[in-house]
Amino acid sequence: MTLTQPPQAQGLYHPQYEHDACGVGFIVHMKGAQSHSIVQQGLTILVNLEHRGAVGAEANTGDGAGILLQMPHKFMTKVAAAEGITLPAPGHYGVGFFFASPNAGDRAKGRQVFEQIAAEEGQKVLGWRDVPTDNGSLGETAKASEPFMQQVFIQRSGDLADDQAFERKLYIIRKRTHSAIQPADPYWYATSLSCRTVVYKGMLTPEQVGLYFPDLGDSDMESALALVHSRFSTNTFPSWERAHPYRYVAHNGEINTLRGNINWMYARQSMFESELFGDSLDRAKPLINKEGSDSGIFDNTLELMTLAGRSLPHAVMMMIPEPWTAHESMSPEKKAFYEYHACLMEPWDGPASIAFTDGTMMGAVLDRNGLRPSRYTVTKDDLVIMASEAGVLPIAPENVAYKGRLEPGRMFLVNMDEGRIVADEEIKHQIATENPYREWLDQHLVKLGDLLEAADLVGANGRLPRPNPAPLPTLQTAFGYTFEELRLLLKPMAENGVEAIGAMGTDTPLPVLSNKPRLLYDYFHQLFAQVTNPPIDSIREAIITSADTTIGSERNLLKPEPESCRLINLKTPIITNTELAKLQQAGDRGFPSVTLPIVFTAAEGEAGLKSALEGIFQAADEAIASGTSLIILSDRTINAAHAPIPALLAVAGLHHHLIRNGTRTRVGLVLESGEPREVHHFATLIGYGCGAINPYLVFDTIEGMISDQLLPPMEFDKACQNFIKAVTKGVIKIASKIGISTIQSYRGAQIFEALGLNHAVVDQYFTWTASRIQGVGLDVLAEEALKRHRHAFPDRPGSRVTLDVGGDYQWRKEGEAHLFSPEIIHSLQKAVRTGDYEAYKRYAALVNEQEKQLFRLRDLLQFKQREPIPLDEVEPVEAITRRFKTGAMSYGSISKEA
Repeated sequence: MTLTQPPQAQGLYHPQYEHDACGVGFIVHMKGAQSHSIVQQGLTILVNLEHRGAVGAEANTGDGAGILLQMPHKFMTKVAAAEGITLPAPGHYGVGFFFASPNAGDRAKGRQVFEQIAAEEGQKVLGWRDVPTDNGSLGETAKASEPFMQQVFIQRSGDLADDQAFERKLYIIRKRTHSAIQPADPYWYATSLSCRTVVYKGMLTPEQVGLYFPDLGDSDMESALALVHSRFSTNTFPSWERAHPYRYVAHNGEINTLRGNINWMYARQSMFESELFGDSLDRAKPLINKEGSDSGIFDNTLELMTLAGRSLPHAVMMMIPEPWTAHESMSPEKKAFYEYHACLMEPWDGPASIAFTDGTMMGAVLDRNGLRPSRYTVTKDDLVIMASEAGVLPIAPENVAYKGRLEPGRMFLVNMDEGRIVADEEIKHQIATENPYREWLDQHLVKLGDLLEAADLVGANGRLPRPNPAPLPTLQTAFGYTFEELRLLLKPMAENGVEAIGAMGTDTPLPVLSNKPRLLYDYFHQLFAQVTNPPIDSIREAIITSADTTIGSERNLLKPEPESCRLINLKTPIITNTELAKLQQAGDRGFPSVTLPIVFTAAEGEAGLKSALEGIFQAADEAIASGTSLIILSDRTINAAHAPIPALLAVAGLHHHLIRNGTRTRVGLVLESGEPREVHHFATLIGYGCGAINPYLVFDTIEGMISDQLLPPMEFDKACQNFIKAVTKGVIKIASKIGISTIQSYRGAQIFEALGLNHAVVDQYFTWTASRIQGVGLDVLAEEALKRHRHAFPDRPGSRVTLDVGGDYQWRKEGEAHLFSPEIIHSLQKAVRTGDYEAYKRYAALVNEQEKQLFRLRDLLQFKQREPIPLDEVEPVEAITRRFKTGAMSYGSISKEA
């Protein structure tokens, strides 16, 4: 096995969870003057960012480092001539830099395929060059996976009008050749293929970059810019191709919404059309490399949108927007720009400092939170230096014109054609006023509150009549409500608009180990930020958070037009019964909807559940084909014969079914369900693609609680709004823990790990969700739903249904088991208070011998039988602690004070 790619999935490891966090920097001559000194200064910056990169067990095997340069025409002309190749004028040829197999036969086959595809695309390959390398400084791990380095020269055909048209053609060639060659030659990878830029990079330390590539030391290697990167692959494997820079960006940070961003981009592919690309885009698919890192996939998307016609800063503004919804002083035209583009694409959210270039300009942008440092220096001799920190390049104090730092959400842009730094306000005002975005929004964006009242669905009192004749306790029981939930969870949310406060942690069993039927949501655990990724304070930093979302049918991302914002805007994804009725009757405003029941025949068990899910998927496909904009999944039709499908299973299953079909962005998903009532329930539903949720049974329950005096006398509508407020704030809080600011970008991002679901369920219905151990299948999920259903609809007619008392949060004899029962706590207190060792042993026995109930994964483990090591052979504590390592990304996290 080589390490050109991360290892295959094995044990608890899976290559899709690769991330990185690194150092990034650039130097650019403001006036565009090329020189070899820029290259050398770029390498100096890179070496001074070494502490932000990482190495393996071998100090000379790095996580990755590299440098992006403008096309060095003088150098390329010289080395091409040495191969007998005469290059045309700058811009009329492109250079590709490829990793390839060390095997000469495999390389020859790859070159042959490349030349054939280039010819099919109307371009002429002038020849190849073996790039000289010196691996003397590399560690054995890097050498074991070292690819062969080669460059190709391509002449621009006469029918391509300009550089950008040539860049598009080279993009198609790169995409096609990767798909054609890489399966046979896993080393094959294009670091760059452009007429403007070239990238030298690899699985190197910063210091090794200049040593490994002698090209970089040639005095004819000249550039007006150098973008460098030192990689720290957090908890993941280094590789040659995952080194930065990529073709347009170098990135320090993490894209936390990546899974959702990939899903949405993959679904949008089927609608991509571009006059600039013509019919060639279909030949280039897949346009997004799903196996790449978060930085690489971001680069794929930015490159595509730029080549399809947007300016590079415009595309960056779309992907990393400022916080605009609550920004009171933002100009109306810029706010309109962001609101319009929010209809086209969700933010790529997470802590990020991204430097970007297409070879004609150099820019940088910080995420909306500013959680990655970026500082710059401008010199009197027209140099601009920016990096993850100050001091990466020694500059004489008398030569410093001024210094500064990137601010959250702000853009920094050096325009070499104009020879100046373009201010954030200027560049964004220019882009925001290119089109009448506010006019487009006023014409086409529909706010939910502006939809006509659904008069025939809403009764005289303004409320929807309950269509299900079953009594309220029956419905509550069918969905697993307990009296404890009413008292501890729903009451504070309806009364005060806040979540209940509780202790962290739980001593109840994992759902997969529980003897009680548990809701599907409980099998999913919210992921948290990595060590390098501080969470957001969703209260004190509320200006950067947003609950606004849109639902409806998206249009072609690559062709922005007024109708692209023809969607329904929601202030929160949690909607009332009346708002749901408005969506059901939004067809007269151009948003036709269809309601699909999410119930299954109780008598058929697992087979009925699976059949019902397939029926939902098929019905959704037919509805989309007929032009439906909104699919409403509803379990209101449950009765004695039909049990509700777990809402999360229906939502996530349909979401991924439509992604696989390429139709997901053509429809908005709405859920009408009696099941969700906790914040975690709503977070998982939104995380798996649900655009709007109507928890009708919660509202019925609140009405019942008011009449039963479980809530103080208050208006029903006010209590419902309080609940919606509490849930919305709760979802924002959950998203903020992993550095996500907006519910729009949290939607579909599936920031969860499944604990206790088998791979068949996860792969089919929760595709690409982390699930490191297996567990229950569809049969158990069906049985858990049916246990609740049988309790609600007992065989004996006339039986009175009452809610279970609960017991998840407070111990109850008939409730969920607790690791620390009253008996165990009593025995512990007795042992501590009396100092009686026998009492302690009784306590330990009670804890250790709970054979009727397993609680944690470690309860499944057993000690191997082996001979114990004598204590006198074990090192003392003082010797062990000398070997402790405290390496971390931030000294603050490991300081004495902390």
